[in-house]
Amino acid sequence: MDIRVGQGFDIHRFADAPSAGRRLVLGGVVFEGERALVGHSDADVVAHAVADALLGAAGLGDIGQHYPDTDPKWESADSLLIVADVARQLRASGWKIGNVDCSVVCETPSIAPHREQMNALLSNAVGAPVSVKGRRAEGLGAIGRSEGVACFASAVITRGQ
Repeated sequence: MDIRVGQGFDIHRFADAPSAGRRLVLGGVVFEGERALVGHSDADVVAHAVADALLGAAGLGDIGQHYPDTDPKWESADSLLIVADVARQLRASGWKIGNVDCSVVCETPSIAPHREQMNALLSNAVGAPVSVKGRRAEGLGAIGRSEGVACFASAVITRGQ
């Protein structure tokens, strides 16, 4: 049996001012009333880190190669669709997704009240268990100053028996 592990990371800064039609989306969950993140798609750092972890584990490159921010097709796109497409690519390549674990780093918003919904939405998109944990930067650096949100993800995939 072939077992692989992949790491994903993403970070986006908060918009300085409200942008028309932009909302904060993390793990597929819309956080009403919060500043949006800047990005080409919906800027969902959690979904992007999950996609990158899966692609990396399978040796299929990275999210920027498959979903470039220069492609108008992905402008304002729902990043859960990207995650689902990545999972489809892995299955088509003969991989089975074991699980994905995520650590979201931000001072605000609070992740805990939305964790179960994030887990469910991401697990549905991946077709395997996804767990999300919230972490604070304790006031350190740009994330600690509430300038943005970062996410780290690890994925386990298998192929064979």
